[in-house]
Amino acid sequence: MADKDYCLSSYMAFRFIDADGKDFYEGMQHKNIVRIPDSEKTFVRTSEEIGNAIEKLLLQFKGRKIGIMLSGGMDSAIVASYIGGGEAYTFRFLGGEFQNEELMRAEYYARRCNLNLHYVDISWDTVLKHVDACMKSKCAPVHSIEPQILQAALQAQKDGVEIMLIGDGSDYVFGGMDKLLSKDWDFDAFVKRYYSIDPEEVLRNPVDMSYAFEPFRKDNNKIDFLGFMQGLMITESYSSYKNAFSVAGMPYYDPYARLKMAEPLDLNRIRNGEPKYLIRGLMSMRYPEIPIPDKNPMPRPVDVYFADWKGPKRKEFKENLDMTKFTGNQKWQLWCAERFLNMFED
Repeated sequence: MADKDYCLSSYMAFRFIDADGKDFYEGMQHKNIVRIPDSEKTFVRTSEEIGNAIEKLLLQFKGRKIGIMLSGGMDSAIVASYIGGGEAYTFRFLGGEFQNEELMRAEYYARRCNLNLHYVDISWDTVLKHVDACMKSKCAPVHSIEPQILQAALQAQKDGVEIMLIGDGSDYVFGGMDKLLSKDWDFDAFVKRYYSIDPEEVLRNPVDMSYAFEPFRKDNNKIDFLGFMQGLMITESYSSYKNAFSVAGMPYYDPYARLKMAEPLDLNRIRNGEPKYLIRGLMSMRYPEIPIPDKNPMPRPVDVYFADWKGPKRKEFKENLDMTKFTGNQKWQLWCAERFLNMFED
């Protein structure tokens, strides 16, 4: 069913269309990932068990030319330590001036793990080159990481890589979202905190998206935020990777997405400065000679890209939005949504 107002509101709030059966236009069907059932996952309790599981999962790719998306963080570095060579792909922005410390750590991991490091240089021109293909495939506006993932996948494809490894799932499985896990949230406060952009702030015909949180409402206006995050948040992130790799026709694999904690997250440890404490333990085991790096999201200089952007002009958006109130990531969403609509409407 075509419901443009709903789809715009869902994309603003969640960065994807959460409801099956609702699309921007007739004849379109947005694509979200089908989650791996728990019955097919390996349950782990310790850092050692995580390492053993990753090693076992990666055995299936022995003899194939492997690539890995290698950042300066823990998750991809850990996976890299188990593959025994291959091709590594690291994003580089603004000629290497953006998050240079990430590049230096990735270079270290590549040397340490006998990987051939390839930089994937990303500019605004790269984004423009790939964003439309990503949106046409998804039948929706996309996350800002998707064009650059597509560029990395295409580059690896030219290098003869047969399977790309990623480490996206670690944050969602092992408690990496420390700001969202920082306290026991009141329902209304969590909704406000979780929204990427409140549709009411930017759209002429907003649709209330709070219904998506209602199944997780608890007594005393509290929310089961862990339950909520294990659903919608994971679907949004995993679907972004799936779409970008699908456009390239590149198979990919995330070993963390095949794991599940056998015991509940220790929120006290996370709230006292140990996000992803089991992953931190495994990082220390695999790289005992270096400090554990801070957690950073996938780099993308959206603040630079949209520093002078004046905002959307289409009728679906409110007039005269004060763009100084929006982050670079939020500006991306507004820009991307408008570009998507312009693709299908004169």
